[in-house]
Amino acid sequence: MPDDMGRLPYDLDAGDEIPSNTSANPTFAQIAERRLGRRGMLMGGLATAITGFIGAGSSPAGAQGATAAATARPVIGFKPVAVSAADTVVVPEGYSVQVIIPQGTPLDGTAGKALTAMSGAEQGAAIGAHHDGMHFFPIEGRAPDQGSSTDGLLVLNHEYVEPRFMHARAVGLSVNSGRLPLVDGKRPDDEALKEVNAHGVSVVRITRGADGRWAVVNDPRNRRITGATPMDIAGPVRGHALLRTKYSPDGTRTRGTLNNCAHGVTPWNTYLAAEENWAGYFRNLDQRDGRPALPREQARYGVPSTLTRYNWDQAAGGADEFLRFNASTTGADATQDYRNEPNNFGWIVEIDPFNATSTPVKRTALGRYAHEGVVFGPAREGRPVVAYAGDDSMNEYIYKFVSARPFNRATANGSLLDEGRLYVAKFNADGSGEWLPLVHGEGPLTAANGFADQAEVLVNTRLAADAVGATKMDRPEWGAVDPRDGRVYFTLTNNVRRTEAQVDAANPRANNQFGQIIRWREQGDDHAATRFAWDLFLLAGPIGNSRIAGSGTITADNITACPDGLWFDADGRLWIQTDIGEREQNTGALEPFGNNQMLAADPVTGEMRRFLTGPTGQEITGVVTTPDRRTMFVNVQHPGATTTAADWAAGRTASRFPTGSGVPLSATLVITKNDGGIIGT
Repeated sequence: MPDDMGRLPYDLDAGDEIPSNTSANPTFAQIAERRLGRRGMLMGGLATAITGFIGAGSSPAGAQGATAAATARPVIGFKPVAVSAADTVVVPEGYSVQVIIPQGTPLDGTAGKALTAMSGAEQGAAIGAHHDGMHFFPIEGRAPDQGSSTDGLLVLNHEYVEPRFMHARAVGLSVNSGRLPLVDGKRPDDEALKEVNAHGVSVVRITRGADGRWAVVNDPRNRRITGATPMDIAGPVRGHALLRTKYSPDGTRTRGTLNNCAHGVTPWNTYLAAEENWAGYFRNLDQRDGRPALPREQARYGVPSTLTRYNWDQAAGGADEFLRFNASTTGADATQDYRNEPNNFGWIVEIDPFNATSTPVKRTALGRYAHEGVVFGPAREGRPVVAYAGDDSMNEYIYKFVSARPFNRATANGSLLDEGRLYVAKFNADGSGEWLPLVHGEGPLTAANGFADQAEVLVNTRLAADAVGATKMDRPEWGAVDPRDGRVYFTLTNNVRRTEAQVDAANPRANNQFGQIIRWREQGDDHAATRFAWDLFLLAGPIGNSRIAGSGTITADNITACPDGLWFDADGRLWIQTDIGEREQNTGALEPFGNNQMLAADPVTGEMRRFLTGPTGQEITGVVTTPDRRTMFVNVQHPGATTTAADWAAGRTASRFPTGSGVPLSATLVITKNDGGIIGT
């Protein structure tokens, strides 16, 4: 539980939540032990031990043969950059970087003002904070990856905020990342509004000028979706009693989207924002016999019983838009208070970037948990739509959704995500795996076991996954699907709370500081299948204690730790981004890896090279190219987050990115090759 200052007895960074999986389900590390034996799990012998199950070629063990398309190797032709601890962005020789849309950039393309001078309303009309997952939509609006490479809508998530960099009164205060102290026992209203408006999603048109520079274009489609934007609820949970609130007594609408991390892009050209670590924005003060009395749909997700992450519920004016973050029982029933407000978060949110008047929709059939993002299998006419997602918390799970109705390109829309079957992954020690259905009435998911209907299964997705026996994973984060052979890749960033007694084949290290990348191939190359074969593509970490699939080797040119962002370009290059936590960057066992970075890998041979290193205190996250693959966009999130309270009070910050002066700001990088060539070649 948090102490009086709201600090947690966990080594968590600013955006993370309290681990809450107390089920007896097996961990990935335990599965690895059964496959390799205890001796093979010891860190000193790990590189040798994993030879039996890490990928050795183009097709994972037990999978179908590689397709013809998979035999064509993507070119990785750049000279790798070195590990760096410098407060700058480093890219390979022959590449250039432009910085665009830092937090606070007005959507109308004007110069704007300093972030600390902006009002809450002005932040609601400007680029938000902590840039994360994003996609470039060609301006024609016909397909998510076809069309103009010089003009389009850039859509990006804003995960959370750094209050001390946002508010004028924070200057000189001795505070770390997180909430600011109250003023006369309250949060100033406009501060709370500014933070709410810095969350969500930005839709902004950008174009490349004749000089090759990119700039914001004032366009009626430019808009902000914030932590207060009205939203519809769709799918099996719409109208359920667990979603009814004072704002929406019938449980069909809510306000805002929070803590959007990675994203998704649908085959019908819309954007999906994934609500990740949302639980800490709320609190529930209900007690029974002097102890916290949280309902299971809050307790299993880590809703705190003391302070919220930013104390928005304590805004001075007592406005309803802020009171909703207090999930305590204060009214006669759920329609008179916000006891159910947390149940409106933890979903996938669909946004139409080309229709500024459209209402975002929360698609509940995909489940409720700490969504890192969502990635689709190839969309094929007459076949179901298949989407994968990870629950980014220690010892949580990987999920798959298969639509009930088939995909038809001419008529496809978001309603395809409202009916279907949700599954959770079980990884077996022999390299096989199975998708366990999370469907009411099947297996233990019955009324007798506390799941009255499918809506209760979905609101309590984590509990349902516990019940069917899913495999606990090392923080499942981004996913990516190889466009050549359809294999699915997921990053497992780290898990320092996994003990030696909990190791398994897919999570093979105790006190896992470095992370790994797992991959699988669905049976019969059918993404809707219920069985698969898996292996590990990468075990991250120091030279001699890490390994990559195929004939690749780990050297100074590619050592990496804490893989997080993941994306395949159209040529089959796998782009890997890292998120070494703020507490660990450039210290202890993580010191050799320097600042967070991005690498490119050949998934067939295992060749991997470091492409980019970022400034101090940041996370590299979000990556996409234009359709011609000659312009790449990458996000730099929370630079300077490693600034200590003492340094901040003294007027010093760990980073001055992106301007070299003032407070550090999240921003987007535009990377081009000086010869005009394809990025990565």
